[in-house]
Amino acid sequence: MNKYLITIFSVLLFGSRSIALTNTPVVTTVQPKIMVIPYTKEGEDIRTVLEADVNKRIALTKIKEAFDSRGFTTVDFTAKLKAAGDNAIFAADNQTDLKSQIIWMSGADVYVEAETDVQLSSTGNSVKMLVKAYEISTGNSLANKVGESGKFYTDDIGKLASKAIESCAEDFLNVMQNKFTDIVENGKSIIINFGFAETSVHTMSSEVGTQGLQLSDELELWMEEHAYKNNYHIQGTTDRQMIFDDVRIPLKDPATGNNYNTNKFALEIFKFMRSLGLKIARDIKGNTIYITIQ
Repeated sequence: MNKYLITIFSVLLFGSRSIALTNTPVVTTVQPKIMVIPYTKEGEDIRTVLEADVNKRIALTKIKEAFDSRGFTTVDFTAKLKAAGDNAIFAADNQTDLKSQIIWMSGADVYVEAETDVQLSSTGNSVKMLVKAYEISTGNSLANKVGESGKFYTDDIGKLASKAIESCAEDFLNVMQNKFTDIVENGKSIIINFGFAETSVHTMSSEVGTQGLQLSDELELWMEEHAYKNNYHIQGTTDRQMIFDDVRIPLKDPATGNNYNTNKFALEIFKFMRSLGLKIARDIKGNTIYITIQ
C-alpha cells in the first residue's frame, strides 16, 4: 500500500453569490474562495514535496477542479508560491511557519485538510480520500467526508483521486456551505477564559467599576452587550476563574464592514478591563482568549 497525503488549505472571503452545486435551481448562498496547498511534515520544504511527487500535483489540481466546477472561486497555490519565492520565510529553518505565512498572504479564514490513501493490488487500484474543513480563526470543524474511487485496473492515480473527490464533493460542499451561512448569520464561536495572577489582590467577588458590582457581574453584563446578537454561554464561575465557552463574534465589523477576528474582540475586552481600573495580560491561542487579571 502506498499513501499520498495532501492537505488543502482554503481561503474564505465571504460574500453573497449565486451558485448551484447540483442540477437544482440556482440559490443565493455564501461562497468561499479556496486555495489548495499540499500537506507537509514538520521541517519539509513545500517546494521539494511538490517537485518530487507528480501524484500530489495531480491530486491538488483535481481537488481544485472539483471546487471550480461547482462555481467556487479558487486561488492558484503554485502562483502564490512562486510570487513569494524570494521571501525569507522560505529559509530552511523556517518551514514550520511557511504554511501560516502563505495563508496570511492569501487572507485565509478556513482550511480544508484531505488525506489521500492510494491502495495498489492485483485486483485493481483505488483511492480513498478523507476531507475535513476547519475555520482557521476558531479551529471549529465545518465539514467531514470520506470519498472513495472504487477499484480500477489503472495506474492513473490522478484519475482515481478525481473519482474519490467527486464521490464526496457535493455532500462536503453542501455541509460546508450550511456552516458558512450559520457563521454569517449567527457569528463565529470563541472561548474566553478569565483568571488571576497569583499575586493579584482581586477575585471574581471584588467590587469594581462605578456601580460597585462584583467583577463576575460586570463581565456578564459586558458580554451580554458585546457578544454578537447577545449569543454567549457561561461554562462556570468560581472566585478565581470565569469561563465563557461559547461567545459569538461577528464575521465582519458592523461599523466598518472589515473582517473581524478574535484579536479585535480581545482588544475590546482589554479596553473594558482598563475602564474598570484593572490591569490584565492577554493571550490568544486559536479560538481561545486567555485573560489574566494582575
